[in-house]
Amino acid sequence: MTASEKGKAKTEQAKGAAKEAAGRAVGNDRLAAEGQAEKSTGDAREAKEKTKDAFKH
Repeated sequence: MTASEKGKAKTEQAKGAAKEAAGRAVGNDRLAAEGQAEKSTGDAREAKEKTKDAFKH
C-alpha cells in the first residue's frame, strides 16, 4: 500500500467517524449518514490498496 493512499484512507476513516459521532450526538441524521459514507469510502480505499499489495507479491 502506498504511503499516500494509506494516509488518505486513514484520514477519510477518521474524519468519517468523527462526523458520524458528531451527527449522532446532536441528533443530525444527515450528518451521521455523511460521516458513515465517508468512513465507508476510506474502508473501500484501504481494501483496494491491500488487494493491490496482495497481487504484487
